[in-house]
Amino acid sequence: MAPMLAPHSSISSGKCLLAPASCLKLADMNNASDVGSGSAQATPPGAPPADGRSPLVTLRFLAAPTDVLYAGGMGVHGGRVLEWIDKAAYACAVGWSQAYCVTAYVGHIHFTRPIPSGHMVEVRSRIAYTGRSSMHIVNEVLSADPREGVFTRACDCLVIFVAMDENRKSKPVPKYEPRTPEEIRVAEAALSRIQLRKAIEDEMLAQSYTDDSTAPELTSRFLAKPTDVNWGGNVHGGTAMQWIDEAATACTMRWTGERTVAVYAGGIRFYRPVHIGDLIEVDARMLRTDKRSMSMSVHLRAGDPREGVDNLPVAIHASFTYVAIDINGDPLPARQFTPQTNEDKRLAQHALDLRELRSKYVPKPLLKPLNDTIRLTD
Repeated sequence: MAPMLAPHSSISSGKCLLAPASCLKLADMNNASDVGSGSAQATPPGAPPADGRSPLVTLRFLAAPTDVLYAGGMGVHGGRVLEWIDKAAYACAVGWSQAYCVTAYVGHIHFTRPIPSGHMVEVRSRIAYTGRSSMHIVNEVLSADPREGVFTRACDCLVIFVAMDENRKSKPVPKYEPRTPEEIRVAEAALSRIQLRKAIEDEMLAQSYTDDSTAPELTSRFLAKPTDVNWGGNVHGGTAMQWIDEAATACTMRWTGERTVAVYAGGIRFYRPVHIGDLIEVDARMLRTDKRSMSMSVHLRAGDPREGVDNLPVAIHASFTYVAIDINGDPLPARQFTPQTNEDKRLAQHALDLRELRSKYVPKPLLKPLNDTIRLTD
């Protein structure tokens, strides 16, 4: 077992930290040539992973009533699902690298169905590809009514972690070599997302956000509490993603007057750590509406509360898509937002550009269709 898991009370609480900006070089995450770095340690084909490392982690637990965001909710909210993914992916990254790891990027996750409270949840994480210090991890979330024991898939996504040394600098990780046809297919799928991820990040970084807007917007502020921390002293990445989802959910619910749920999350980029005691500002702004969907941009800023709120640096930037639902969980037409200012019009086009980028690059699927029945006893 990886030595770094012990301070986390085993895998069950192994969440990630937000990464320092100096550690999250795009070159490490995006360069395929990084895999062949001489500093990576290859495992000979056909041999077991060195030092007992495993590229796989599976977590199983029950979805609790406290995982549902609001009264009458149809299931677990998207932010909590992202926290589960972050927890499993962190355990996978630490187990492989045997080092402290930080989240760098979470992208392209479709929430295809709700996960009811009381379901048995299974989160599977596995290494797909390694760079010099980065680990691209494929994650799959399934759930089942424990009375029936038949698992079906709820969502999947790719998460990138970076291994850090004791000085919080990126460090080399053992090279992962796919062997089976399925492992090779998954590695190719992970690599097929590199250009898309870079294009999305460039598009998001090119935008500016000011007060010259009439768009629906909600800002929440609070202090990061000791209960938000993990053993490294910073806020869990999964906790921060919950905050982002909660702010965007509140904004869309206020706009529509209906319950809303996240159906897509993409381009979640971690820029800097969030410390305990930091003043947190989560700003959710609507960019555009379509027939049913609402595109949201969320910035999480964090800093010393003694320095005020005017110059809090951005720690995370994310894009989410929401839909309003009726009491049966069926989607409703979206209340339409008409951009008024030049900034609103530019950002509405930006949301459309992000969608077109995803259509342009068409990354390979991370997982095959789930055709076989998976039972609780498997």
